[in-house]
Amino acid sequence: QDTRMRAALTGQKRVAIALWKLATRDRSVANQFGVGKSTVGVAVMQVANAIVELLLSKVETLGNVQAIVDGFAAMGFPNCGGAIDGTHIPILGPDHQSSQYINRKGYFSMVLQALVDHKGRFTNINVGWPGKVHDARIFRNSGLFRWLQEGIYFPDQKI
Repeated sequence: QDTRMRAALTGQKRVAIALWKLATRDRSVANQFGVGKSTVGVAVMQVANAIVELLLSKVETLGNVQAIVDGFAAMGFPNCGGAIDGTHIPILGPDHQSSQYINRKGYFSMVLQALVDHKGRFTNINVGWPGKVHDARIFRNSGLFRWLQEGIYFPDQKI
């Protein structure tokens, strides 16, 4: 909100602050944008919440299942509905439970698990697990695993 003391940050500036903070390990984001440190935290949370509320519901999660299976078969992978892997996203060490975020290579990270179709397009993403957690545990506890077990993700497939 605008107040007598200052004008409200524009949406563009909030997004810029959030992207800069999330993309770099730079701790001087507040100075670079001329805002307070707490304002940076608020902007990051507002942008993250907006992404979750406004954009995630618009993400296509799968597409034509038969086209994906056929696409993988043409590449020499019959009965395949996707390629899945995890990757470590470097983060700054958190103040609490920091040892849980140190991965096997010795740096702080969060794990991103992604499923892609035959054209390399993301069809499912799971992010947020601490770097110490094994890929198999993340998969077993993912929504993707539950959907596969329940036959929701690849309906009508007899694979």
